[in-house]
Amino acid sequence: MTGIKYAWSALGGDPTLPARVTTVTRTGTLPAHLPVQRLARACVGVCALAAAELGARRTGAAEVPGVRVDDGAVATAFTSERHLLVDGRAPVQFAPLSRFWRATDGWVRTHANYPHHRARLLGALGLPGDAAPEEAAARIAGRPALEVEEAVYAAGGLAVALRSPKEWAAHEQAVEVAARPLIERGRLDAAHARVLPPLDAGAAPLLPAAGLRVLDLTRVLAGPVATRTLGLLGADVLRLDAPWLPELADQHADTGFGKRSATLDLTTDRAAFEELLAAADVVVTGYRPGALDRFGLSPEALAERRPGLVVAQVSAWGAYGPWGGRRGFDSLVQVATGIAEIEGSADRPGALPAQALDHGTGYLLAAGVLRALTEQSYDGGSRFVRLALARTARWLTEEVEPGSETGEPYHGPDAWLAETDSALGRLRYARPPVSFAGGPADWARPPVPWGSCPVRWA
Repeated sequence: MTGIKYAWSALGGDPTLPARVTTVTRTGTLPAHLPVQRLARACVGVCALAAAELGARRTGAAEVPGVRVDDGAVATAFTSERHLLVDGRAPVQFAPLSRFWRATDGWVRTHANYPHHRARLLGALGLPGDAAPEEAAARIAGRPALEVEEAVYAAGGLAVALRSPKEWAAHEQAVEVAARPLIERGRLDAAHARVLPPLDAGAAPLLPAAGLRVLDLTRVLAGPVATRTLGLLGADVLRLDAPWLPELADQHADTGFGKRSATLDLTTDRAAFEELLAAADVVVTGYRPGALDRFGLSPEALAERRPGLVVAQVSAWGAYGPWGGRRGFDSLVQVATGIAEIEGSADRPGALPAQALDHGTGYLLAAGVLRALTEQSYDGGSRFVRLALARTARWLTEEVEPGSETGEPYHGPDAWLAETDSALGRLRYARPPVSFAGGPADWARPPVPWGSCPVRWA
């Protein structure tokens, strides 16, 4: 089964619809030992197909619009954070303490882009907050990799020991991940079928998510990529962050197209959140499993207060197993699942040519939301969609068909980059790869500064 058919089946879609997808294959995009480009193409393809399907449903069209997936657009979008320029300035991708380190018996990768994660990492290593990378290297070099992993995790930081594919397959978390479908989806209740307002079949562009309101409670890449895509498709997307947890400015800019940004303290401003929820159609969360439950934000609790809601969740390791409550990022999942070993050399671990687990999972999450909305329009029910980076990693390492491909040569990203003015300055950015007949070619709004919007729907 090809990647697009496999992912579309995981979404519960009509098995005849992948025939509506046309691909433009290009050689030299996202080069890797693993079939990264095939995974990326499939994730974007099913997202565009889910959008086209919802658009046909809302316009009453007899046929789902054709979808076009171009490897060049996909590869550029999957590295969007690298192409962003703000007034000509390129963003910093990783902080000095986010890297591979040698331990006594192998390698460890840490993630310390955020100040609180940096402080916890250094605390676990017994170092002061202003310690240099050389001091951290010396501390890690004298300890076993798994010991560093556990010590940093216990301190609330992020570190993962390098594992081989075989070692990961034997891990209890990997066993739990393997037992789950690529996309977990289902009903939360038996709410009445949602009546989606019809769309004008002659409107240009066709925006399948027009009129829908999306609460975006996500951070970093996978969740924001999903909500950025829903914004492209016409949804009113409002990102909410805790006022004491500012996002990295460039990361926020890259994933902020098509949405607004506000801050809200859930411990003191519950009434404001409930007012937003009462008019929301979709809630997307990207915090570690269980982190938001104490605020009454579990899928079940949300659906009880807002019947007919679609709740989409993304996490690093999945909401189950011994690592179900752990934080994680794409780079760390690559290290744990054996990808870093596969992509490395005899001397050093490697990495995928893009944060493909984040981007791929993000497009799958958006596709899951769109398919849930289509299914709701027929037979109702509050819905949930769940994905995990570790499950996407399993798809890449064990389930995507390998093999070489032929196609047009890839001459770089320039054809899929654009520029726009914004409140942040002049931006160069990667254009969206989601494309279907009559659909949007770009976002209607550029990103805004973090937390600069009022806490209300547009």
